[in-house]
Amino acid sequence: MRLTRQTNYAIRILMYCAANDGRLSRIPDIAQAYSLSDLFLFKILQPLVEHGLVQTVRGRNGGVRLAKPAEDITLFDVVRVTEENFAMAECFENDSADCPLIDGCGLNEALRKALNAFFEVLGSYTIQDLVDARPNMRGLLGIDLPEATATAS
Repeated sequence: MRLTRQTNYAIRILMYCAANDGRLSRIPDIAQAYSLSDLFLFKILQPLVEHGLVQTVRGRNGGVRLAKPAEDITLFDVVRVTEENFAMAECFENDSADCPLIDGCGLNEALRKALNAFFEVLGSYTIQDLVDARPNMRGLLGIDLPEATATAS
């Protein structure tokens, strides 16, 4: 199973927001952190907003933030809203009725079990797990620490 770029960056956007500790994250800052265009970022954000994973705040000082705690957002939650098709083989598609084995194929069953196992693993990891996996996540993403900014003034 190969995830799309949209899913990959959707997860990374959520990681950025989680690492930003609930503060609003600016679209240009996220785009710069991942070398994306703002336009591509907006496209990725749309399903995340529609499914309640991200909130947007409009205006000059606007941005995005997680709509719920990072420990409550699993990778499966993200994949479910960003991927369009989980068919691993043609026989998973509705129009494969020409296969004589469609109702009793061992391959079909094996692939369904593999896909369910994939979803189960994704469901066991949260956005917070990914952020916590690296001790210097904020620094890696170029997120300024509020205390560092305050002491530098």
